[in-house]
Amino acid sequence: MYNKKLNEGLEFKDLEGIVKPTVFIDEFASKMGSDDEVSVVSFYVRNNKAADDLVNWFEKGYDFVLDADRSPGEVKPNRYLVYVEMKRRSSLPEWIAELISDLSTLTEHESESDWTVGYKGDEFPFSLDEVKSRVTLSPLKYREEKEAGLNEMRVAAGMRPKSIRDNDTEIKNFASLAGL
Repeated sequence: MYNKKLNEGLEFKDLEGIVKPTVFIDEFASKMGSDDEVSVVSFYVRNNKAADDLVNWFEKGYDFVLDADRSPGEVKPNRYLVYVEMKRRSSLPEWIAELISDLSTLTEHESESDWTVGYKGDEFPFSLDEVKSRVTLSPLKYREEKEAGLNEMRVAAGMRPKSIRDNDTEIKNFASLAGL
């Protein structure tokens, strides 16, 4: 007799009543890289096994997902977080829309209009236009937003401001070859 565990994966509407219809963006720091390069999207799930299944679903189903994980323990009684890490790029809203659309096959949340977005302490209905207008999608713009206030304080304190542009040696070499 075999003692192997049979993993059949998620089936149609397996997560009904289990996933909160809110996607949180950039509430947590990335494990895969710096926050200016990687965005963390998270979901609340009401069951640890369902959270594990959802992590597996995200990791195996999408080439744009860098990593997925769940909170090691409950964040609230019977509440777990599922984290999905993706590159911070202009296509991030479309990737989130794809995740939400596919979650409609697993949950009772049938359309994008059932979902809300949590970002920087604000919550708003999900739409591509809203996400594009509110969420920082460029690594450079993210650094600019994060460092702007700090650089003002550095200058006021007589310190050198921190460079916002990436000082990558390959970029410097390329710019040098181009005569820039």
